[in-house]
Amino acid sequence: MEEQSRTEKKTFAIVVPIYNEQEAIEQFHQELIRVIDVTPYPFALYYINDGSTDDTGERLAKIAEGDSRVTVIELSRNFGHQAALTAGLDLAEGDAVITMDGDGQHPPDRIPEMLQLFESGYEIILMQRMEDRQPSIFKRWTSSLFYRALNWISDTKIVPGAADFRLLSRTVVDSLKDMREYHRFLRGMVAWTGFRTVILPYAPPDRIAGVSKYSGKKMLGLAQDAAFSFSLVPLKVGISLGAFFLFLALLEMIYVLSLWVGGKQDQLAPGWSSLMFVVLIVGAFLMIIMGFIGIYIGYIFQEVKGRPIYLIQDILQAKGGPSVKSTASEENET
Repeated sequence: MEEQSRTEKKTFAIVVPIYNEQEAIEQFHQELIRVIDVTPYPFALYYINDGSTDDTGERLAKIAEGDSRVTVIELSRNFGHQAALTAGLDLAEGDAVITMDGDGQHPPDRIPEMLQLFESGYEIILMQRMEDRQPSIFKRWTSSLFYRALNWISDTKIVPGAADFRLLSRTVVDSLKDMREYHRFLRGMVAWTGFRTVILPYAPPDRIAGVSKYSGKKMLGLAQDAAFSFSLVPLKVGISLGAFFLFLALLEMIYVLSLWVGGKQDQLAPGWSSLMFVVLIVGAFLMIIMGFIGIYIGYIFQEVKGRPIYLIQDILQAKGGPSVKSTASEENET
């Protein structure tokens, strides 16, 4: 009886960012409710429509009409996957929040296991994608290289293959809501919180329909946000290179002085090619370091403007659904 009472007090939310998934969203919703309907917990579902340009919005509205647990958050434009996830985390209620994608590659069947681990005391349940199930060798190689490089330059260690498929306790969600940086890398932010974590490997199934909306450009942007948001190593590279060239200059000075002291000034023939080589190398490194500094300054500029991470255009839900705030400005105040 006591166990039953404890279970009834727990409520959960699921946040699903959606962008142009008209062919997949209805089947995904059916698979999701098939899983949560057999659990002993009440759920609220939050679909974040991240500025879709197809019929995703209409299909989400239809889903919300037929299921009182569903809330559809319409963003004013496409703000990006991380911003859409942030909107869902800001609005979701419950003792814990599960985030997952709506393309079918985050299997809902793993949710009961995540709930069990949460009940056992874990604050963060990370789902780790098995890299050998990546669709291509190139994808596996670039993913492995990304996490190796990021963990090398950053003090915050991120689990390789950790997707945005995770369960977060209310404590973790509230901590993330206090972090309002504009350039967001939630995988790193979750790892930075340091709460008790467990990792569950999973094999991603095929997409329900359509193709991935994460283009190469978006992946490079996410990698840039991760590198420059969690590390100062790019700036430290400039100091290291400066020290290296100073050491070379010292060696050159010792060499020249040894020729003067030994009376071998005739061996100091001018070397145009070697001089140009040094000038070009030093100039290239200076330009790279100036570029790094420029990116950091650009990040600072975008942060100090204080613009909201996202803007909400509309909130759709059936009568009796979970209550949410109706304005984006309330959600972005800190």
